[in-house]
Amino acid sequence: MDDLDHRIIKELQGNFPLEIHPYEIMADHLGITTEPLWDRVLALKESGVIRRMGFSIDSRKIGYCSTLAAVKVPQDRVEEASALIAAYPQITHSYLRDDAFNIWFTVIAEDQDCVAAILEEIRCKLGLSEDGMMDLPVEKLFKLDARFK
Repeated sequence: MDDLDHRIIKELQGNFPLEIHPYEIMADHLGITTEPLWDRVLALKESGVIRRMGFSIDSRKIGYCSTLAAVKVPQDRVEEASALIAAYPQITHSYLRDDAFNIWFTVIAEDQDCVAAILEEIRCKLGLSEDGMMDLPVEKLFKLDARFK
């Protein structure tokens, strides 16, 4: 990665314009044209430097509920369980952990009943006992604004 790649990442993380043609505006800020900007963004994505591009909404401000959950699945079922969990549009993040509870994920839905129904459906589809899943709703929110250089 060169200096321009670093500047592109900084723009993507903190100054992404909410406009009809955001990449034209970003390219102008960076002093380049849209084509090399787009080529570099695609290269950063293909190389794994950029894993995901999207926006983040504060679900609480629009009346939604969320929870952190974890499941305990045998190692030979991790891929199956991960695919099942990732298929839900209400799942925003999932992580593999080296622990008895080895898949952690967040659920955001319209209300607490919907969150509970999604968790119960996942638990049942995976054939887990009740102690094979944890539901860890937020008690106090600590929001980190992680930006990578």
